[in-house]
Amino acid sequence: MVLLVHHSISPQSRKIRLIMAEKKMLFVLKEEEPWNISPDIAKINPSGELPVLIFDGNVISGNNAITEYLEESNPQYKLLPEDLKERAEVRRICEWFDVKFYNEVYKYIVAEKIIKRFQYKQAPNSKILKAGLNNLKYHMEYIDYLADRNNYIAGKKLSLADLTVAAHLSVIDYLGDISWSEYKNAKLWYAKIKSRPSFKDILKDNIKGIYPSENYANLDF
Repeated sequence: MVLLVHHSISPQSRKIRLIMAEKKMLFVLKEEEPWNISPDIAKINPSGELPVLIFDGNVISGNNAITEYLEESNPQYKLLPEDLKERAEVRRICEWFDVKFYNEVYKYIVAEKIIKRFQYKQAPNSKILKAGLNNLKYHMEYIDYLADRNNYIAGKKLSLADLTVAAHLSVIDYLGDISWSEYKNAKLWYAKIKSRPSFKDILKDNIKGIYPSENYANLDF
């Protein structure tokens, strides 16, 4: 059995779920609150971060380590291009969202609206939220540019870059903070990714006490 320890607000966890779904893998989910990691998970992953992949007595933790393992161990469904320059571009975009977008948007919006609420029982700081929403506009403009230039985010075919970007955006979209009407190309691209079978379970995610935005699960938004 392949077990993925995850949480639905973790974009890194969502990315791994999408990768495994695209690779036609069977897996079981175990939800763990990132603000309240259990001793069992802390023991196998001292960093206390999600996701964690467990199978056949093996444990792989860390977003990049799991991603690389899944790509290399399931080569029949490739998410990285053969061409080295194209592969480098996919990895560049993945890093942009896993690091830059995460630090400039996720930590300002999701951390304030969700993690702060559950971990500290506090209301979000409006100034921090405003800064995060301003940062989001910059990143959405960049996604709109990439989507206009290519059929997919990093080229002509679906790649790991699409799944990474979509995973991050889906968490923000759950909260209803993306003005899709302002980003036509990004919207068309996201609708295409959102309509893939691999995305079906992501659209069923429900965060306790926080309802998804009106169009979160709507494929024709």
